[in-house]
Amino acid sequence: MLAGYGDMPAIRETLAEASEVLKQDLAKLIAEGPAEELNRTVNTQPVMVTAGICAWRAWRESGGADPALLAGHSLGEYTALVVAGAISFADCLPLVRLRGRAMQEAVPQGTGAMAAILGLDDEAVKSACAEAAQGEVCEAVNFNAPGQVVIAGHALAVRRAIVAAKARGAKGAIALPVSAPFHSSLMAPAAARLREALERIAVNSPRIPVIHNVDARSRPSASGVREALVNQADHPVRWVECVRAMAARGVTRVFECGPGKVLAPLVRRSADGLQGIALADRAGLEQGAQLSKAA
Repeated sequence: MLAGYGDMPAIRETLAEASEVLKQDLAKLIAEGPAEELNRTVNTQPVMVTAGICAWRAWRESGGADPALLAGHSLGEYTALVVAGAISFADCLPLVRLRGRAMQEAVPQGTGAMAAILGLDDEAVKSACAEAAQGEVCEAVNFNAPGQVVIAGHALAVRRAIVAAKARGAKGAIALPVSAPFHSSLMAPAAARLREALERIAVNSPRIPVIHNVDARSRPSASGVREALVNQADHPVRWVECVRAMAARGVTRVFECGPGKVLAPLVRRSADGLQGIALADRAGLEQGAQLSKAA
């Protein structure tokens, strides 16, 4: 997934650093797999943080400007905090590996599920979840864009919610191939383990404000950052609110750091006047760097 950046020193050095921290050849895992090993959440989470930091450092190597604000969707919030200097890269990698393990172990395999609900407003999605719960957990957990909400909870309740959402006029309802019901209240045991882990590492005041998923606010203190990360584990990702908070602070361009082009289009749907630019490959980096200098 890093092939689009070519042979940039920033990529090579970041992969080497991450491999040394984790005592695992991440470059080989990313390039060669096997897929089932890469898709284990204990590997996926540190790999995704590494990929985000690769893109960030490649952006700086390409002459990209320092951002006025940072935010990250779910796991991406950890990458944003590394960029902001709140957590070191070396501390972040084992932390997100523990996060992945804790989330996986919070709910027995096969017990939980997630689904994307398309073309339905937030309140209708919440209503479908409430109807479907029937004594189990079923919650809206990712508010990704207007008309795109992810739900999570017990597997049978999520299936019932898919039916209820379609009955309310959803244009689509798609079960997601995930290993746990992330960001639902079922993740409370994972949040507790994260709290303990975060107390054991150094956390600093961010040098650049980070808009947090849990409430679309930034936190200037180390204790505030810790609390936001703990709460993020078992609370919804309020991404639409995060994007609108950036726009309210005067942001006009949002650069997506990492392989893929997922968040940049969502930015445009969430706030008028915002331009989303994906730094998904070498060409994107160079184009984005030029735009950042012109801003």
